[in-house]
Amino acid sequence: MQLTPEQIADYHRDGFIVIPNCYSAEEVQALRRDTERLCTVEADSVFRERSGTVRSIFRVHENNGPASSPPYRALTRTPRLLHPVMQVLGSDEVYVAHTKVNTKSALEGTGWLWHQDFGYWVHDGYPTNDMLTAMVMLSDTQEIHGSLYIIPGSHKLGLVDHYYDDSQAAYQLPQRAVQRDHIKEILNTSGAPVPIVGKAGTLVLFHCLTIHGSGVNMSAENRWQAYITYNSVANRPNDVEKPRGDFVRSTNWAPLPIESDDAIVNADQRAQARELSVQGK
Repeated sequence: MQLTPEQIADYHRDGFIVIPNCYSAEEVQALRRDTERLCTVEADSVFRERSGTVRSIFRVHENNGPASSPPYRALTRTPRLLHPVMQVLGSDEVYVAHTKVNTKSALEGTGWLWHQDFGYWVHDGYPTNDMLTAMVMLSDTQEIHGSLYIIPGSHKLGLVDHYYDDSQAAYQLPQRAVQRDHIKEILNTSGAPVPIVGKAGTLVLFHCLTIHGSGVNMSAENRWQAYITYNSVANRPNDVEKPRGDFVRSTNWAPLPIESDDAIVNADQRAQARELSVQGK
């Protein structure tokens, strides 16, 4: 898949684009099946709500580590994703800087304050803020599910001041958020926030400076979404004091190969075959 000139222009104008029907029901089911497995893992890269319910699973894209996932690794390398990423970043050499799966549970999944992703990553040593995140919906998402909201065009503001907020953290990670007075000013002077809703299999690309947040899940259904952050190899982070762990700041800067569009389903089928083999012993 290649983005059209109009889609690229929309991305640069608004700081995001939404592409429906990018991944099939079979592929979504494969990713959901492995998400269910990952929710049973106990590791530093698996974060939970205060209730104990899994909220975020990090570093699912590698082939090692407690949360490694062949279907998610395949997802990050599909042509449907890598071709658009390379177009937007203007580079054929990109790598995954960060992955997580957010499993916002029914009736208890918490929200996230208004922020820019680079408000976190600026402390990780990246030379420039030319990074993007791809979000894949793993469940149908409406506003009631605690959808993302994006402020269109907010990436053009540059990096704005963030503060460190742990007063509203309902799970293990405190938040960095745009200063309250500043976000009020932005909301009053910018276009109305856009709810990012759609069917499972929808792909969303957004700039690392695009201001976004989400509400709580008030529905009876879980809201599952996968996030893959891409960076050009040329923009790999510089050394910093006390760097964050590899599960949030990848140190694998090898350029990604473009693999098969069948790889997600194939990885899932191999995993199921292994499981059946183990059960038969």
